[in-house]
Amino acid sequence: MDFRISADDRVGAPNAKQGKAQPKAARGQRVEPSMGRSVGVFVDDERSGGAPGNGGGGRGGKPPKPPRSEKPRRGKAVAAKPKKRRSRSGGFLMGLLWWGFVACLWGGLAVIGIIVYYGAQLPSSNTWAIPERPPNIRILAADGSLISNRGQTGGEAITFRELPYYVPAAFIASEDRRFMSHFGVDPLGLISVAVESVQARDITRGASTITQQVAKNLFLTPDQTLGRKVQEAILAIWLEQNFTKEEILELYMNRVYFGAGATGIEAAAQTYFGVSARNLSLGQAAMLVGILPAPSAYNPKTNPQVAIERQRLVLNAMAREGYITEAEASAARIDPDETVRTRVAGSESYVADWVESLMTAYIGDIEKDVVVQTTIDYRMQKDAEFIVKEAVANEGPNRGFTQGALVAMDVDGTIRAMVGGVDYQQSQYNRAVTAKRQPGSTFKPFVYLAAMEKGYTPDTLAEDAQFDYNGWSPRNASGKYAGTVTLRQGLAYSLNTIAARLAIDVTPEKVIEVAMRMGISSNLTPVPSIALGTQEVNLLELTSAYTPFANGGNGVIPNVITKIEDVDGKLLFESSTAGPGRVIDPNVLAEMNDMLETAVEVGTGKGANLGGWEFAGKTGTSQESRDALFVGYTSAMVTGVWLGNDDNKGTKLSGGNVPAQIWSDFMTKAHQGKSPANIPGGSYAGQLIAQQMIDPNTGQPVIDPATGQPAVQYVDGGTGQPVQTMTDPATGQVYAIDPATGQPSQTLQPYQAQSSNPPIQTGTMVDPATGLPIDASGQVVQYDANQAPIDPETGLPMVLVVDPATGEQVWVPSAPAQQQTTTFAPPADFSQQQPVYQEPQSQRTLMDLIFGN
Repeated sequence: MDFRISADDRVGAPNAKQGKAQPKAARGQRVEPSMGRSVGVFVDDERSGGAPGNGGGGRGGKPPKPPRSEKPRRGKAVAAKPKKRRSRSGGFLMGLLWWGFVACLWGGLAVIGIIVYYGAQLPSSNTWAIPERPPNIRILAADGSLISNRGQTGGEAITFRELPYYVPAAFIASEDRRFMSHFGVDPLGLISVAVESVQARDITRGASTITQQVAKNLFLTPDQTLGRKVQEAILAIWLEQNFTKEEILELYMNRVYFGAGATGIEAAAQTYFGVSARNLSLGQAAMLVGILPAPSAYNPKTNPQVAIERQRLVLNAMAREGYITEAEASAARIDPDETVRTRVAGSESYVADWVESLMTAYIGDIEKDVVVQTTIDYRMQKDAEFIVKEAVANEGPNRGFTQGALVAMDVDGTIRAMVGGVDYQQSQYNRAVTAKRQPGSTFKPFVYLAAMEKGYTPDTLAEDAQFDYNGWSPRNASGKYAGTVTLRQGLAYSLNTIAARLAIDVTPEKVIEVAMRMGISSNLTPVPSIALGTQEVNLLELTSAYTPFANGGNGVIPNVITKIEDVDGKLLFESSTAGPGRVIDPNVLAEMNDMLETAVEVGTGKGANLGGWEFAGKTGTSQESRDALFVGYTSAMVTGVWLGNDDNKGTKLSGGNVPAQIWSDFMTKAHQGKSPANIPGGSYAGQLIAQQMIDPNTGQPVIDPATGQPAVQYVDGGTGQPVQTMTDPATGQVYAIDPATGQPSQTLQPYQAQSSNPPIQTGTMVDPATGLPIDASGQVVQYDANQAPIDPETGLPMVLVVDPATGEQVWVPSAPAQQQTTTFAPPADFSQQQPVYQEPQSQRTLMDLIFGN
């Protein structure tokens, strides 16, 4: 638009126009600016058009000054003042909003920068993966019951859907109530914690979600730094994007630490309550979840009252969130005055520790969960634990001992029970496997075995008297000496001088060789004092070294593991029955069992008792009674017992009192329901033995069609192989036929149907005076608990067999015929031989008089 200035608009125009009223411009018409004495304020919708003027006349020069009394024109300027004040208030708010926006923008950029900075320190997201959970070792008893879980976690992983509904609900209600709705990070939770912390002027609680805790546990260190919290949030969001809520909660429940070495809900349930997490009650679940904020301070084993309060808080939270009703919460609460019943780790935990230590040797490094089947009889294990605890509690204060251990195994080396101490919770030190103590006189059988192998017999005479050997002078514990005794008496009464003389004679090296052959694995030093059990061994190896005495002379390898499988059922290890084989000659075995039976009949072990069973064993007491032991056996089981103190203090014990009583109590329970059988002894080598023929298809005796009686075959007693036979019609003797000559064999003694000890026929005569059966000699027949007649010469139950000469069933002696053996002279440094006492009972009575037994 073209603007032009008229003459009237010029500065100095005629004053007449000044006072003339200006017509009001119509809407939309331009209003020309005017000038007065002072410059006014621009009115809305006006803008400056030309050079300033004062509206006065004239064409030049200064305009005349208006009179002082003339007021300046204000026009609309008066009405504009309120608008100016509103503009200043609005400007402040706008400024505040503006700078707030700028601050948020910069703050957001800073947060993004921090996230980018710490996020860049994480590995590439395509390499992120859930780390494998440390493998668990599930250890089972022979019947499949759980003994314990071992490994870094202490329990196996368990799935979300295996748990009762209230278990995961307890985690959510207590740890992260918005878990099912947030995206990994809970902004509302962060704000709530921030407000509470500001009000309390301290950090009141954590703001991490369950997902964040999973991220921290799986990927990060526990450092409380800004960088770790940022990385935790990043990883939590990644977890939420890649896993379902159930999977995340399952990860959390299986990886979170509950204290007492338990990681994961299953380990916690087993550790604190002795049940699987699948069987947790509502109250137990709430108590376990209540542990999580401070496992060492809140767990029910260390602080039961705090655990009860924590349980109450969790139950209240579950009710508030609607997972359970108030009535259910009230019913599940434990009264503060009640005792929290938690699981007490028993003696089976000693077995579990031992099994865990064997795993690497059996299957190498463990990469996934495994299941270990053991040989432990859980009932026997608990019986052994109770008996040892009771004995220590009742006898310990008076006799000055505080600890005990027990090992029981079948005669093939299969371990059935092991007690490593009185209280596993107080001490995890295994005194049956790890501890090595002096065995005392329980080591003497290996010395006597070496002597028997050299040619001595139980009736060989030796001098019980003090002697000096290169400055060593062994003495009897009682301080008494019996003079000339048999080796049977020397072992039965645990005479130190006799054992010492034998060890010197056979040499300590030979004693060690015999002990190691029998099963001792500890390093032994070849010195004469080894005869007195001064060198340390553990109870496990000592017990297993007695096993050949019980099983017929075969060495064993103690075994506690039957098989190992992974969780998918793949077999990783299976035990073998292979062993060292025969380690004792049968004739020597018979001599050893004869002496060891005497030891429990009249010797130091007569405090042991096992009704109805033939048994043998040996006591042992170390110097100053620091260790007291008894190791005994039947044909079914071998058990060793040790008592003493961890600090090696002396006691008032001996192997024949409390250890023998523990052995008797345990073995009585262990043999319940089993049929008594004799200890193997003697040799059938060189004899012809009659055996019933068994049909391999049915397992039943083969019936001879000619007689209608069970068929009998004859075997070589040494090899067990069948042989051809012939019967002498005049004497009834059965001879083995030499296949090379067709003549009676000279190497096998003929089978004598009528022996010097006539068998007792079934259905024999009855004494009319007493009503008791009598044998052919007129003697009254005694029976054992199984109604087997007692051999009057040996005192042993007889065995029912078929007489091949008559085809009738007859009772015959259970012990084999005695073989003629040569009696060897005693060692050169023994005293001169004395006449052997003829009556065994007289021998024992004499020893009883000497030693006060």
